[in-house]
Amino acid sequence: MVFSSVFFLFLFLPVALVGYRLIPTVRLRNLWLLLASLWFYAWGEFRYLPLLLSSIGLNFGFGLLIAHFPKGSRPRFLSLALAVTVNLGLLVYFKYWCFLLASLNPLFTGLGHPLTIPSIPLPLGISFFTFHALSYLIDVARGQVEAQRSPFRLALYISLFPQLVAGPIIRYGHIAHELGQRRHTWEDSAYGVYRFIVGLAKKVLVANVVGAVADKCFALPAGSLTGAQAALGVLCYTLQIYYDFSGYSDMAIGLGRLFGFHFRENFDLPYWSTSITDFWKRWHISLTSWFRDYLYVPLTGNQFWVPAWRVYLAMFVVFLLCGFWHGASWTFVTWGVLHGIALVAERAAVLKWLGRLPTPVQRLYALSLVMAGWVLFRADSFSQAAAYFGALFRFKGWLGLGQGGLGALISAEGWLAVAVGVLAATPLLRRIAARALIRQGEDGWSARPAGAAVLMSLLLLSAMKLASGSFNPFIYYRF
Repeated sequence: MVFSSVFFLFLFLPVALVGYRLIPTVRLRNLWLLLASLWFYAWGEFRYLPLLLSSIGLNFGFGLLIAHFPKGSRPRFLSLALAVTVNLGLLVYFKYWCFLLASLNPLFTGLGHPLTIPSIPLPLGISFFTFHALSYLIDVARGQVEAQRSPFRLALYISLFPQLVAGPIIRYGHIAHELGQRRHTWEDSAYGVYRFIVGLAKKVLVANVVGAVADKCFALPAGSLTGAQAALGVLCYTLQIYYDFSGYSDMAIGLGRLFGFHFRENFDLPYWSTSITDFWKRWHISLTSWFRDYLYVPLTGNQFWVPAWRVYLAMFVVFLLCGFWHGASWTFVTWGVLHGIALVAERAAVLKWLGRLPTPVQRLYALSLVMAGWVLFRADSFSQAAAYFGALFRFKGWLGLGQGGLGALISAEGWLAVAVGVLAATPLLRRIAARALIRQGEDGWSARPAGAAVLMSLLLLSAMKLASGSFNPFIYYRF
């Protein structure tokens, strides 16, 4: 089940929300929300519901086991090591085992012992609920949070449907108090509706439209691909992945508010960055901060002074694993490695001279590297990525006069979505909304009449688009 579906909008969400608001106590509301979350997951992955429930049960027990031993003791460390091994073992088996066997198979085939590669479907959201569980266990081991004594509350934290299958990654400590006590205000509800509609519009009216164009461009034969077609494909995919994922995050944040939870922001105009370092402070913030706190800091030793080589190595390892996290493919791994190299280079020297350049040049530098990375991220193979880069650097066909031109790839609706997507990736629309569409002050948040009209229009247009049965993937589900 996806948020941008007729079933979710007009059946699941109304039933879940009305039932929740009719229940008088937090305890029963938690139970209702837990059942709704399990229904949400089972709708798309019923066969893997036992896996989710087993993960919850195991991590509830691991949390109590870790907390049983004194902080800093060897038994507590060993308990955490066991818990991390089990969680990562499940993730590796379901997400990476086939990839690892396929990568090793040429070696074993050459030795005369080819491997049998099984088919293991990827459970929905396994990367996200595994990272949620790991952050909880590590924080318990560090003494930063108390172990949850209620299996139902821990189950709700891990399976809460707004963030279950595609994030953002919510730390247990950020919402622990809200699992037991939540306030529901008119301002929170209004803000939740606002964020959900904005996210839905991002997804349906921008990401879906440009995503269809990107798919057409990346499906073109390498031999006939022109520079203009390749550039259009990269531009549309750059917009698609941002509005698909940031739209989902907006919807998740809005849904959280409707049910009394305050999730932190996950995107902050990442294409307005002035460096790759700045980009990763703005893009998928919950994932970046997760890797920083649970991998980068331990690797560097969390000391006042750390040798430069150790910092660089930690940055490289983090982004190598960040690439692996996104998918079991060498193109994803290479994407992560290239971002790691760029971050190391910026930390070592590049930022010193980059800061002397005009800000627009800095933004052009960052966006160019990010878009180059998206080619690897989207390509099905290195050969396709190479063909794309080759077309981009060939001037033939850059005016769109190659085979089929651009008219066969993008419609007027597509160009409109591109224009809106480019504008909304800058602070311009945010400033217009802040001044003309919403009020935000000491007395709370509310929509101005013009803002309410815009939101209703976006909701109506999104619903009409969904009802038409148009192109509607959620590309982050496969990560």
